[in-house]
Amino acid sequence: MKIGIIGAGAVGSAAAYACVLTRAAHDIVLIDHDPARAHAEAQDVLHATPFAGGARVRAGSYDDLGGVTAVVIAAGVAQRPGESRLELLGRNEAVFKAIIEPALAAAPDALLIVATNPVDIMTEVATRLSGLPPSRVIGTGTILDTARFRALLARHLQVSPESVHAYVLGEHGDSEVLCWSVATIGTIPIEVYAKAVDRPLGEEARAAIDHAVRHAAQKIITGKGYTNYGIGGGVSRLVRAIDDDEHLLMSVSMLTERVEGRGPLALSLPRVVGRAGIVETVLPDLAPHEHAELGHSADVLLRAAGR
Repeated sequence: MKIGIIGAGAVGSAAAYACVLTRAAHDIVLIDHDPARAHAEAQDVLHATPFAGGARVRAGSYDDLGGVTAVVIAAGVAQRPGESRLELLGRNEAVFKAIIEPALAAAPDALLIVATNPVDIMTEVATRLSGLPPSRVIGTGTILDTARFRALLARHLQVSPESVHAYVLGEHGDSEVLCWSVATIGTIPIEVYAKAVDRPLGEEARAAIDHAVRHAAQKIITGKGYTNYGIGGGVSRLVRAIDDDEHLLMSVSMLTERVEGRGPLALSLPRVVGRAGIVETVLPDLAPHEHAELGHSADVLLRAAGR
């Protein structure tokens, strides 16, 4: 699979590296407003290919996007310490206006994968600017928050993260919803499993996990200035699901007509991802308070978008 990555900063380069290591793509074009940066990152990632299957990695221009299956948009200004994702909106919308038109002129049949924050609103912006059907514009949304939730549950319960089925839905941000009521280990409800292995998930344990998931990004940004490896891995997994037409259920963002009576807006729900993009959306049977929290998350995004 050939992909383009626009934005060769921390997120774009990590996504390229992860795609190489997982063999999610065999041909990667890195584009950046700073060609020297794109070239340097492409060369660095290229030097890892002998250890991971020999993908083609190079810096290029929009003209080099011909034949790509997906374009990953990782361009934008970085999130500052203490700055919310939503505060990035005005600064990053201008970036999208400059890159989407030439990208689709070169690759009109490509899917768009949006990784720029605030990702839900930027997914909506990308859908509007591109004119593509919403199913072909996929925001990375809460795939990273979901991964954090699963990893922390796995650590608490001492089980493989691959056995944990749990989702974070709504905004990729402070109003996100950790869906405890539908979390399972395999097919076993999480509370039943926790009791069986004598690792209870009481109020204190749940609050600690919730806080760690919800505030992970700011903690990482405070320590190193940005987050990149987790989301790079998430982009790689999304690319692989598209390439293999997996119909994989993922918590990704898409412009949606109605969510909890609100809309249209983009936020994360469990969605089936394949070669055509998002082919299905399925809302789980949440607890009443989780439905209310998801509605609140939708309201937060609508206010941020000025609606």
